Amino acid sequence: MKYTLSLLAALSLSLGARAQAQRKPAPAKATAATTDARAAIREADIKRDLYALAADHYRGREAGTLDELRASAWLAEQARAIGAQPAGDDGTYFQFFEIQRLRLTKSSQLSIGSHRLALNHDAILFAPISATVNAPMVWVGTGTAADLAKVDVKGKVVALQFSGSVTPGLSFRRFLVATLRDRTAELAKAGAVAVVFVGDARAQAVYEHWGHTYERGRYDLPGGPNVQVTAPVPTIWLPASALGWAQQSGQQFAATLQLESFKYPSVNVLAKIPGTDAQLKSQYVLFGTHQDHDGVREAVAGDSIYNGADDNATGCSAVLAIMRAFKQKPGRRSALFAFQGAEERGLLGSRYYSAHPIVGEKNIVAVLNAEMMGRNAPDSASLLGRQRPHRNSLDLVTTALAANQRGPQFKLDTLWDRADHPEGWFFRSDNLPYARLGIPALSYTTVLHPDYHTPRDERERINYPKLTKMTLWMYLTGWAVANRTEQPARDKDFKLER
Repeated sequence: MKYTLSLLAALSLSLGARAQAQRKPAPAKATAATTDARAAIREADIKRDLYALAADHYRGREAGTLDELRASAWLAEQARAIGAQPAGDDGTYFQFFEIQRLRLTKSSQLSIGSHRLALNHDAILFAPISATVNAPMVWVGTGTAADLAKVDVKGKVVALQFSGSVTPGLSFRRFLVATLRDRTAELAKAGAVAVVFVGDARAQAVYEHWGHTYERGRYDLPGGPNVQVTAPVPTIWLPASALGWAQQSGQQFAATLQLESFKYPSVNVLAKIPGTDAQLKSQYVLFGTHQDHDGVREAVAGDSIYNGADDNATGCSAVLAIMRAFKQKPGRRSALFAFQGAEERGLLGSRYYSAHPIVGEKNIVAVLNAEMMGRNAPDSASLLGRQRPHRNSLDLVTTALAANQRGPQFKLDTLWDRADHPEGWFFRSDNLPYARLGIPALSYTTVLHPDYHTPRDERERINYPKLTKMTLWMYLTGWAVANRTEQPARDKDFKLER
């Protein structure tokens, strides 16, 4: 798609004003034991790049903002300085796409009895919906069948306390979301015109950690499912502190809820280093990651910038380091480097590229994705896509495991790649859209930690020696794939569980 000259001019100015001098890596000293360019992967370079990208200057790189575009322009300048060729639209490093946002208007109002509630602060609208409701509210305890049998809910707002045991295979947050969605549908079918949930202590922890995300609204590619209104009636989520007054009888519920929708530009940054083999250079190993994070939000302990050092400046600095290594010594196949935008909004950049590839999917022989690679125990890591049903290429997995033995020799945590792991981690990064196409895909990660999606995910907390080893592992896997004659074989019976 084409954007205005003013947007392109802004990017050009950012490239000129913010470009940092790039030191050329010292040539790798080839030995009899190695013919790769692993010496080009240096901790000092990785730390320098991460410190630049995770700085307050980029204000958390929120998708669809100038902050994300400025960070993307910086990444493109690093690729240019390294010597990688543009692989985006019209001979540039950029592939622009639109993201759609659906959110509650600031003029929307909510009151329950004498309590005037600020939406998405004092109370959260769980799912987007436009509605006007003025009806009596009835309290039904925890909403058991016995509780509901005592009350005629038709035409009323039903208020209840969240309860229940976590369904096996779900994290508590996912269980909470499913419970609010499913119970609202049940009560709406019985005639309720709105549903109010009061959180318990477990739900309160989620409210405090994730509540600010609801103020942002929902995002998707234009017309996508996440920006469709599917809620049957309004669902209001109150904090645990509201339990005392929410149980009072005779209260009137009044809400005027209105939605608004916007479209914003986001961007993938794409670069390539051509292969050396005349027969294989039309095939690509894709090294992918994402550059966006959560931007500027409500302050936590005085810090309002969610810098996303681990998520995912680690991935960006790793891919830049791998780019330097391939520039120093290209493989037989070509290397494609993709810094994908709007991942935090639902894998939007990788979904867009996989649907609108500049390098066609038949020419991509493997996708190696970098996602949060710099925290937790120094000697352990995870490889997503290693085991069924997530594995779509045993051949590629075998290559990655051999690369780990040749390089960092991490102890591999296999729990996070299991179909029954409560976090569903395989489905939450940019490996997923490519795996759905059947392209052999793996994701390199050191998984979650307590600072995930908080302002505490800072560059000072990264384990840089570990990040360097993760980068080496990813590089050695890609180097092996780039130089073997046969491309990784695909598992013929691959089918994801959802």
